[in-house]
Amino acid sequence: MTRVLVVPDKFKGSLTGLEVAEALARGLLRTRPDLEVETLPVADGGDGTLDAALAAGFERVDVTVTGPTGRPVRTAYAHRDGTAVAEMADACGLSRLPGVRPAPMTASSRGLGEVVAAALDAGCTTVMLGIGGSASTDGGAGMVSALGARLLDESGNPVTDGGAGLAQLDTLDLTGLRRRLAGREIVVACDVDNPLIGPAGAAAVYGPQKGATQDDVRALDAALSHWADVVAATTGSDLRDATGAGAAGGVGFAALSLLEAGLRPGIDLMLELLDFEKRVAGADLVVTGEGSLDAQSLHGKAPVGLARASRTTGARVVAVCGRRTLDDVALQRVGIDAAYALTDLEPDPAVCMSDAARLLEQVGVMLADELG
Repeated sequence: MTRVLVVPDKFKGSLTGLEVAEALARGLLRTRPDLEVETLPVADGGDGTLDAALAAGFERVDVTVTGPTGRPVRTAYAHRDGTAVAEMADACGLSRLPGVRPAPMTASSRGLGEVVAAALDAGCTTVMLGIGGSASTDGGAGMVSALGARLLDESGNPVTDGGAGLAQLDTLDLTGLRRRLAGREIVVACDVDNPLIGPAGAAAVYGPQKGATQDDVRALDAALSHWADVVAATTGSDLRDATGAGAAGGVGFAALSLLEAGLRPGIDLMLELLDFEKRVAGADLVVTGEGSLDAQSLHGKAPVGLARASRTTGARVVAVCGRRTLDDVALQRVGIDAAYALTDLEPDPAVCMSDAARLLEQVGVMLADELG
């Protein structure tokens, strides 16, 4: 029996990874009901990470946490065998902003820390953090506060949540944080290499995407620099220039400096958690994909990571996307044998977005026909 493994990422703004996988599977089985088709949606550490873990058999544990602007948010972590997966985008990311209105100076990462705290309190010994899609530029201060760190101003009062509040920071007490993390492991899915501060830092590069004006960027960069000074004075180690410190508005910095976390490429970490090596064994065809196959895809995005992980199996690897700007030669260099874009079936991008499931089914039919 021909075995097909369908492992797409989300089509952002259109379908989740699971919906993409299900649509492709319907098309494959419509023409070839004899196929053995397994669906395994993936993510690279951003939105969709939680859903990917749940689809792979992790258990959902619901929690209520603090959203990016302080409002309660209902989210979850995924749990299996002592390992938890937490997604920043779902807890306190851009999609959780009330009315999707940016709050660049006051948005906080506290909700992510509360998800981690819930997982640790439930007995999890390892927590994987997907930190893509953040709404905040607070250096991870909210996250570590939720885990027991105390950030105090010169009067001994807690500083205000958000990046702007860091300017008032005087003292950092890590006693509660260290107690809570004793014997636990934190791993962060991270695909950016930005430092915390400066022209390539969290505020300068990603702040404008979160609604920051140029004045906001300058103020946030100064506040993050002050935060790094206090952390260095407290810990004796200065990691503001470390690769990935600027990820997720500086959550990468706090994870490295205060959680002693390891940073791993998102897709590599997800494939390990999902037991991809076992699942791909014996597959004849691997179907992956994402909304856009472009130059960014070559830098650790899901399709390229999946193609790399599938190379030793002998399976043919094809990618499905909404649109693509990479030619066949570029794709073949990274192990993708062929690519199918929805814009080849429907030239109107708006229709591709709104009717993606139907078009993906058509691609599934095409793939089944090519299997013979």
